[in-house]
Amino acid sequence: MLYSLLKIVCGFIFKYIFRTRVIGAENIPETGAFILAANHVSNWDPPFLGTFIDREVNYMAKEELFKNPIFAAAIRALHVFPVKRGAADKNAIKNAVKVLKDGGCLGIFPEGTRSKTGKPGKPESGVSLIAALTKAPVIPAAIIGTNKIFSKESTFPQLAAVYGKPMIFEGSAKDREAMEEFARSIMSEIEKLRTI
Repeated sequence: MLYSLLKIVCGFIFKYIFRTRVIGAENIPETGAFILAANHVSNWDPPFLGTFIDREVNYMAKEELFKNPIFAAAIRALHVFPVKRGAADKNAIKNAVKVLKDGGCLGIFPEGTRSKTGKPGKPESGVSLIAALTKAPVIPAAIIGTNKIFSKESTFPQLAAVYGKPMIFEGSAKDREAMEEFARSIMSEIEKLRTI
C-alpha cells in the first residue's frame, strides 16, 4: 500500500518536475528474480530507480537507519532491510537471497555507499556473491542527475534512468577473483550506460 502510493507520488515528481528520460525499461524482466544494480550518487536514488519499472524493488540499507522504530517500520514497509556496512553480514545476504529465491527484484548499489563526487567508486563483491548464490541475472542501471537536485548549479535538473541488458555470473561463490571481476564488469557497464 505505502509502496504503491509513494511510487505514484514519485512518478509524478520525477516525470513532470524533473522531466526524466527513461531508456531501456524493456530490459526489465516481467517475471522472475533479478538484481537491479546501479550507481549511487544521491539519497533520491532508491525511489528513483524503482519508479519507472513495473516490478517492486527490495533494497538493503545501512542498519543505522533502523535505529528509530517509527522510521524503521516505514522503510520496512517499503521493502527495505538492514545491512551492516564494512562487514560480511550473513543475515543481510540471507535476506537478499530470499528475495530472489521468491522471484523478486533486489536493488543494490555495488559501490556500497554514495559517491560524493558523482564519479564511480570501487565496487564491492557482494553483488557477485548474491548473483552466484541465486543464479539471478543482474540488470545494470545508470542513474543520471539526481546528485544535482536542489544543487547550486540546478534546482530542477533533467534526470535520466537507463536500464541495460542482463548480465549473468557463471562463476562460483568460492572464486573471489571471479566475483571481483564480475563486480568490476557491472560497474563498467553502468558507466557505459551513463553516456547514452
